[in-house]
Amino acid sequence: MIESMMRRILLGVGRSPAAGRLARRYGLKLGASRFVAGRTVEEAIEAVRGLNAAGKLATLDHLGEFVSDREEAAASAQMCIRTLDVIRASGVQANLSLKLTSLGLDLGEDICLGHMRRIVSHAADAGHFVRIDMEDYAHCQPTLELYRELRRSYDNVGVVIQAYLRRAPADVRELGELQANMRLVKGAYKEPESVAYPRKADVDRQFLELIRLQLSQGYTAIATHDREIIDRSLELIREHEIASDRYEFQMLYGIGEDIQDALVQEGHRVRVYVPFGEDWFGYFMRRLAERPANVAFILKNMRRARGSR
Repeated sequence: MIESMMRRILLGVGRSPAAGRLARRYGLKLGASRFVAGRTVEEAIEAVRGLNAAGKLATLDHLGEFVSDREEAAASAQMCIRTLDVIRASGVQANLSLKLTSLGLDLGEDICLGHMRRIVSHAADAGHFVRIDMEDYAHCQPTLELYRELRRSYDNVGVVIQAYLRRAPADVRELGELQANMRLVKGAYKEPESVAYPRKADVDRQFLELIRLQLSQGYTAIATHDREIIDRSLELIREHEIASDRYEFQMLYGIGEDIQDALVQEGHRVRVYVPFGEDWFGYFMRRLAERPANVAFILKNMRRARGSR
């Protein structure tokens, strides 16, 4: 009960513009540098170099969501283009992840689709892949519709399905007709029971069902730090003799490095989600909400930051 309440509070704080402004006063000293690779793409690239040296791939995400005007959306799209250019110039092994609300989805699907066509086309020219992150439930259907539209012209774009949503199995089966490249995750947003399973056992059960289904129909990115889910996924991979180039494990920057290293040593493909940018606060709060015990770690860093002023 207490953990659930703390989770709701953290997610609420993460959506607060005032809290975000306050957090920026302390910058990444709050402890966010544990989960965020830096403010600039150049800083993020250095983090990716370290991951590549350890045998891991990466996906870069310039943080930002829920933009409020066309200029912001255009600036976000340009940053995605620049990130792709820096990836290409640096030679690192990485692709791009992005959120459609950062590209104007709430301003109009035509605005967002225009930006996405430009980004995915630019990525295709350089042989890069673009992953569309899934956001809250209100944006699920528009995201999948836009993804399907993009797949009419491009193969280098993938999407994310959240296992806690009741609709997820149907979505995975329908996307299988497109041989969609899917990242499967548990889900990190607070949603009503009418659309999402509240119990971990139900989410885990459905997560494994989705992994099994997607492994049989397309490229599967299994995004989790849950050791039991990883072990069960490995059993499915062995049982169905899934080739190593048809799946990968994905984890968040700064979390579960020991699991990442073990999977790499066993010969599995591992990709690390590397976020960067000035708009890091909402992402940071979602990471804390996933494990509220981390709040003590953050409070300690806040005291240190204040003491150093």
